[in-house]
Amino acid sequence: MKYINEYRDADLTQKLLADLQRTVTRTWTLMEVCGGQTHSIVRSGLDRMLPAEINLVHGPGCPVCVTPLALVDKAIALASRPEVIFASYGDMLRVPGSTRDLFAVKAAGGDIRIVYSPLDALKIAKDNPDKIVVFFAIGFETTAPANAMAVVQAKAQGIQNFAMLVSHVTVPAAINALMQSPDVMVDGFLAAGHVCTVMGYWEYEPLTEMYNTPIVVTGFEPVDILHGIMECVRMLEAGKGEASPRCASRGVRNAYARSVTRDGNRAAQAVIQKVFEICDRAWRGIGIIPQSGYRLREEFAFYDAEKRFPEVQTIETKESPLCISGQVLLGVKKPNQCPAFGKECTPQNPLGATMVSAEGACAAYYRYGRYG
Repeated sequence: MKYINEYRDADLTQKLLADLQRTVTRTWTLMEVCGGQTHSIVRSGLDRMLPAEINLVHGPGCPVCVTPLALVDKAIALASRPEVIFASYGDMLRVPGSTRDLFAVKAAGGDIRIVYSPLDALKIAKDNPDKIVVFFAIGFETTAPANAMAVVQAKAQGIQNFAMLVSHVTVPAAINALMQSPDVMVDGFLAAGHVCTVMGYWEYEPLTEMYNTPIVVTGFEPVDILHGIMECVRMLEAGKGEASPRCASRGVRNAYARSVTRDGNRAAQAVIQKVFEICDRAWRGIGIIPQSGYRLREEFAFYDAEKRFPEVQTIETKESPLCISGQVLLGVKKPNQCPAFGKECTPQNPLGATMVSAEGACAAYYRYGRYG
């Protein structure tokens, strides 16, 4: 706890806030990409302590929240099959599909197992040779190496009754899409430290050159986040006299050096590249972002649950008309600006994934009483 508490130190937090107040001279809108950072910000009240000139908006960095409704419905259909054991991380079970969620399937008798690793799902497959084990492989680049390794192990060990329902998405493509959107006005980004621990931050450098917008790799505790905000504001302030309001004398900066290097974990990147290839991917509430996801390469297509069960491809989906989670994920609106927030939409009766995910912005606002 010693090293965690150091990054929650109240005196250091106040000092950084004072330094930030002396540095900022105009209004800047910054987006924290990661849902874990969002929860830290709201839980600590950091957004309410920042100088008035700094506006934090929340991005699409919650992997549960952006898993498309079609894949949730496919998961529900697969989990309902008597020959399937469906393995998933626990936070996917409350995500609403078109008509029900995975918890409802489990309550009706579906064999759904909560696991903590894809290797747990692989062991279940070994122990149950008469069943097909389908693992719900969601997440950003952070979880991709372990999922890729599970597929490598399944092939090496000749395990035939294992498959993955893949819903992997990537952060750089999301930032690129945000910068191209006419509705999104963000001056700088706080990048997710855990993703960059795996991938490094070299992928962000072309984005800063293309859009002349600073990106700062940031951790998850209040002091980490304030360091990231300070670095971002310093770059923005340094370029405020240039022609574009987004200009900064910049690039990418690393405010999470205790965990992140420019190159990242090359071994982890190699196993991702071995098993997955880049593809277009739908994001819930946002739509299709080109070249923003991973799918299994043809060499590993046998382990693709959508190909193993082609009948799930015809499932029709229906999103709630009241849910504005797409606008929340794009940073266009905050959760408490949704008319359904805390009324028709609660953790007990969620309209969208952002209300039930452990990293969802709506869940953070509800949990910490941010109704206005």
